[in-house]
Parts: sequence; structure tokens; C-alpha cells
Amino acid sequence: MSIALTNAQTVRIREVNIYYELYNFHEQRPVIVLLHGFLSSAFSYRRLIPLLMNDFSIIAIDLPPFGKSEKSTRFRYTYKNLAQLVIDLLHHLQIRKCTLAGHSMGGQICLYIARMQPQIVKQIILLCSSGYMKRVGKSLLFSTYIPYFHLYVKRRLYEQGVEKNLLQVVYNHSLIDDEMKKGYEQPFYDERIFKALIRFIRHREGDLLSTDLQKIDIPTLLLWGENDRVVPIKIGKILHQDLRNSQFISFPNTGHLLPEEKPDDVYRQMIQFMGEFHGS
Repeated sequence: MSIALTNAQTVRIREVNIYYELYNFHEQRPVIVLLHGFLSSAFSYRRLIPLLMNDFSIIAIDLPPFGKSEKSTRFRYTYKNLAQLVIDLLHHLQIRKCTLAGHSMGGQICLYIARMQPQIVKQIILLCSSGYMKRVGKSLLFSTYIPYFHLYVKRRLYEQGVEKNLLQVVYNHSLIDDEMKKGYEQPFYDERIFKALIRFIRHREGDLLSTDLQKIDIPTLLLWGENDRVVPIKIGKILHQDLRNSQFISFPNTGHLLPEEKPDDVYRQMIQFMGEFHGS
């Protein structure tokens, strides 16, 4: 099967609907799986996908409750459960081995997958990955049980606004245009996301510990923006120390939204890194 353009699919796995997109998907091509960050979607890879699709079968996933995936109020949004959804989707698509690429929160889920089923992961690429975050504090955790707390979260997100968030995550503000703003605000038109976010806050466990990370021996590339204000570069350097089989590269004048800000540079580093292990 060969699909030159996007083929959007929705599949039900573990009682939740998962939306994903396939690009140039062919069984003879190496597979790369793209996982996005918190409050984002596969849209964040829109500038990188056209470059990668020349060389790879691409699976870009909207992790629930984000993007076009279901905003379930029954699913437990732990990193472990989200990682298992990705694993089950790969099994559904009969993918035996793949490269995982994750931005921000998506990077942490890549690491969870690598701990849970390392045999399906060929390489890992972390783009400004989250790391060493603890579970939310007890006061916020208890707040998620307050009736209508989702309305408070909705108001806070609306007050902050998509444009203000983008100003925090993008170093070069001239990149922020109407297309970008519309793409990142689109998922929040669905009112169901706010109740799902409450469950996400409630159930999300902490990031993997150093002792867990040190057990991952899969070749890993860490790419970072030197001006990242969301996940500072020092986090990337600590991850590099804990991930023993890793390489670390940073980009000056670059913020957190690396796939949007430096797609050509990211693509070149990814191709070089994956080429080192081609066929292994």
C-alpha cells in the first residue's frame, strides 16, 4: 500500500478513538512516528512532515485528548496509558520496528514506550522533550474533583490565549501568523476537551526517573532550542547524561517549538542520525 498524500484515519483502541495521519506509507519504507506535546497536535509537525515524507513512512498521531482524537471523560490519561495506546496502534498497523520522534510531552511518551517495549523502537528523537517533571501538587490534584473546575481551566486558557502561548514558545515572533494561531487554537473549539484536561491533570504521573532513563540503551538524538523557556536546555543536558546511548545538539536563537522554528535544520540532523543506524 502506498499513500503519497495524507491519509487520515480514526481507530478505536482501549475504548478511546485515536486520530492519526499516514504520509507516504509503504511497508518497504522505514517508519517514523511523530508524537506532539501538551495542548498541541500533529499540526505542530506541519513544516517537518513534507521533508521527512521523502524518506520515510510517517505516522503522525493526535494523542488524546488533543487534536482530533477523542476527548474521553473515562480514559485515564497517564503517560503509561498513552504510551500503550501508541504501542497498540503500531500493532494494529503491523509495525514491527520504528523510529519514535517526540516533541515536549511527546518526547516523554517516547521514553515510556522505550521502557515498556524496547523491541519495537529502532531509534528515539527527542525535540525539546519534557523531563524530570513531578506529578502535580496535592492542592491542584484535589481541585480537579471540584464540580465545574473545568470551567476555571477553560477561563484561564482563554484568558491567556493562543497567541500569548505562542509568544512564549517561539523565539522568532515573526513566524507567528494567522495559520499558526488558527492551527493551535482549533482543538479548543471542542468544549469536551476541558473536562478531559481535568482528568489529564489528575492522572498524569511524573516523568521517568534517572534510574529508569539509564536503563534505556536505544540510540537517541536530543535536539534543543537554546532559548527554550518551557523546557530549558539544562533539562536536555541532564537527559543526555542519563540516556547513555545519546547525542545532543542545540540550536541558537531557537525556542521550544523546534519543529516549527527550525524544520530544515531538524530534518538534516534527523537524517544524519538515522543514517548512522540504517539497517541496524
